Amino acid sequence: METPTERDAGALRRVVIEGLRPAVEGGLVKRTVGEPLVVEADVFGDGHDVVAASLLLLAPGTERWREVPMEPLGNDRWAGTATVAELGTWWYAVRGWVDRFATWRRGTLRKLADGQDVGVELAEGAVLAAAAAERAAEPVATTLRAVATGFRDGDTAVLVDDDPGFATTMTRLAERADATTTTPLELLADRPRARFSAWYELFPRSAGAKSKHGTLSDVEDLLPYVAGMGFDVLYLPPIHPIGTTHRKGPNNSLTPGRKDVGSPWAIGSAEGGHDAVHPALGTDADVAHLAIAAARLGVDLALDLAFQCSPDHPWVTEHPCWFRHRADGSVQYAENPPKKYEDIYPIDFETEDRDGLWSALLDVVLHWVDLGVITFRVDNPHTKPFAFWRWLLAEVRLRHPEVIFLSEAFTRPRVLEALAKVGFDQSYTYFTWREEPWELEQYFTELTQTDLVEYLRPNVWPNTPDILPEHLQTGGPAMFPIRAVLAATLAASWGIYGPAFELGEHRPRAPGGEEYLDSEKYQLRSWNLRSKTSIAPLLTRLNAVRAAHPALQQDRTLRFHPVDGDDLLCYSKRSPDGTDVVLCVVTTQSAEPRTGVVHLDLAELGVHEDQPFELHDLLDDRRYTWQGPDAYVALDPATQPAHIFEVVRPNAVATR
Repeated sequence: METPTERDAGALRRVVIEGLRPAVEGGLVKRTVGEPLVVEADVFGDGHDVVAASLLLLAPGTERWREVPMEPLGNDRWAGTATVAELGTWWYAVRGWVDRFATWRRGTLRKLADGQDVGVELAEGAVLAAAAAERAAEPVATTLRAVATGFRDGDTAVLVDDDPGFATTMTRLAERADATTTTPLELLADRPRARFSAWYELFPRSAGAKSKHGTLSDVEDLLPYVAGMGFDVLYLPPIHPIGTTHRKGPNNSLTPGRKDVGSPWAIGSAEGGHDAVHPALGTDADVAHLAIAAARLGVDLALDLAFQCSPDHPWVTEHPCWFRHRADGSVQYAENPPKKYEDIYPIDFETEDRDGLWSALLDVVLHWVDLGVITFRVDNPHTKPFAFWRWLLAEVRLRHPEVIFLSEAFTRPRVLEALAKVGFDQSYTYFTWREEPWELEQYFTELTQTDLVEYLRPNVWPNTPDILPEHLQTGGPAMFPIRAVLAATLAASWGIYGPAFELGEHRPRAPGGEEYLDSEKYQLRSWNLRSKTSIAPLLTRLNAVRAAHPALQQDRTLRFHPVDGDDLLCYSKRSPDGTDVVLCVVTTQSAEPRTGVVHLDLAELGVHEDQPFELHDLLDDRRYTWQGPDAYVALDPATQPAHIFEVVRPNAVATR
């Protein structure tokens, strides 16, 4: 039989730590630089001794843990707060221990209050103070030795005066040999743009004059247009050479003409692969120049990261083992039965040359980062191993912690979430297909009020080059402003595929499908950016409102308010400090006017129930005065599909 000293030392520790939050099973917690990290845990021990707890933090590139005292919340729940001050990977843990000084102090004060003799207790206090002095640096050590001497002489002044500095010092210097410490958890600290961003996607080859193949220089000419609308990320689909084998023609046809340009996602030709620029678009130097020009306007240049190859990609002949071969010896092209993508070879991540493949893909990312690209939209990450992404993202951030990755994972929820856990900074969502008020409320409550908020940052898009949802096909011109308002205010990060979106492109290739007619994926398009029907002015206003209101720059405070009325959605957001509150009422259908009564949770808005408050509509600059929780609203999608109110609170109350 084993003796107690032979048992696991953890079995002898008296403090238990449970219910630590935030914690992501198998993944990373995420914050942006400057955001607070609030850590809570149940910390308790046996008996009646006083327990203390602290939050431990290890900053990127350091070896010394920093300690932040945790405060009791009641019922053995503790909380500690720290600010994430620099980019990179942090680690955090919670430590709990029996605070012998605090236990002694509490008991001694009670005995003093009861008039008991505390001579022995003071002698014990002297031992504790002297031991703490041995662990302290000067001049604290000298002070503690003087306290110990005072205790031996029967001096209770330090106790009676309830000196908080002395108590804090003794807790900080407490003996921790028997402390319980949780397993360290990983935290990713990103640039603020990972939390708050507005993306604009365009095809560079359609940026030229009519019928002319565009260039990266033409894209640079469009930067004032993009930045002028308030978008701070310009995202380009693949800019690499395009294969000719099985090249797709207009509308995804299998019979391209001699001048057809093919799909940018069929990457690679004799002119190069993933680290090359299509000659018709420009050169590496043009990419670097575009990134610099964008940065001057406060815009990040984002590139598509699509790890797949055309049959003409150099890797197909240089590294045949990186591709899966069928029984007849041919390479397996991409399929999603019954769909076939004959112009694309998927990469075989089960190759025996895993090290060579993974290193080559890492080199691709680093190549573009070296040219100034610090943001990537990743195509179909759910078709590659989670282990690969965990490794790649960590390797890139080790060298360049400023890089941001957006996951295009239109897939099953658990898979989407797993990709966020392994390190993707942002994630596409199912917003594109959520139409009814109850669907939107249910989905965004899940995104913002569950553990998802700790690791999955939603980036919501009304459309993409692959997805023209039915409501944009059939909802008429008014549906585009509706979906823009919803996307821009429900989530801190949003994006559009333009100019198709602002110009109201709504024609499907076939009824019941989501492919665009004459899709830019397969042919050049020419867009009239000066069209009088463009909703670019609305997009500009939406992004200006977002930039001016911290409430809209995060997702954690999104709250929905009940509405009596069909097709109306009401929700609010407030800044973390509660000083900025935005209230939105939006119609979700575009056919006819809608009316209803909203029932506001006034505590969420920080207003008194018995006092009037002003609402400033940030879309049309009108002002309204409301009082009480209930208010009548009327919205006409043809003229005013939404209210975006700033809540003006002359006598604000504390928000929850």
